[in-house]
Amino acid sequence: MQKLRVNLWMNGTGEEAGNFYADALPGSSMEVESRYPTEGLLDFQQPLAGQALTVAVYVRGQRITLVNAGPDFTPNPSISLMLNFDPADYEGSVDGARADLDATWAKLSAGGQVLMELGEYPYSPRYGWVQDKYNVSWQLILSGPEGDPRPFVMPSLLFGGAAQNRAAEAVAHYKEVFGAREGMFVTYPEPTGPAAAGSVMFSDFALDDDWVTAMDSGVEQDFSFTPGVSLEWPCDGQEELDRVWDAMSAVPEAEQCGWLADKFGVSWQIVPANLGELMSRPNAFEHMMGMKKLVIDEF
Repeated sequence: MQKLRVNLWMNGTGEEAGNFYADALPGSSMEVESRYPTEGLLDFQQPLAGQALTVAVYVRGQRITLVNAGPDFTPNPSISLMLNFDPADYEGSVDGARADLDATWAKLSAGGQVLMELGEYPYSPRYGWVQDKYNVSWQLILSGPEGDPRPFVMPSLLFGGAAQNRAAEAVAHYKEVFGAREGMFVTYPEPTGPAAAGSVMFSDFALDDDWVTAMDSGVEQDFSFTPGVSLEWPCDGQEELDRVWDAMSAVPEAEQCGWLADKFGVSWQIVPANLGELMSRPNAFEHMMGMKKLVIDEF
């Protein structure tokens, strides 16, 4: 069962983007999960009154959340979403997996920007990296991983810029906080661009049943992690929430409404597992806006 969720920051385009992804991604649907109230909003939120606040996109049973907000943040390729087209999910048909990959690529790339051309690479017979028209980055790969089966959607962390060569440190930190288990771990044998010898060429690890990939960038980049893409972790009760929050939060000025930034710059939302029920309480939105770390008893 999915626990870790990816949240994408949308600049007032939440419903529009939700419909786009429901059409572009195989086996997908969308629903507006919550809306902004029409009263009690801060000044900068007034243009969003009554509009979607969160839009849930379900991709083969996995959920991606679109956070409909303003122009404050924009997704960038430091966190992308890897789509794993495994022939095992197509009754063993490589042609079926490849055809689905190509159809998804055509839809995601419409109006977007290709970051790595769709084609054959040493690590996959069919791979491409694209940034769609909402600035969300996707890696599409034809694969058949050994060991534990990987899910269709995996968030992928690219450590570059201010976070260059910190992927191994981050994986170790997440393993300690969340009890993550490692999968693949491949290092650069020699310096490659800004990547030092021994830094991470590719790794993946699992938080419960949710797989994440992490790597150090092998090319210079002037961007790094922002709240444009965040990771959401639900906690069972205030005690777990307090523990995770204290272990993860490293930038006090980034703390707001359950959001934090860790020591690598990655944005997280550390929330109660029953947040949906809490948000249905009277004046819950106003109460949440006044919090940094979420306190269940204060909703």
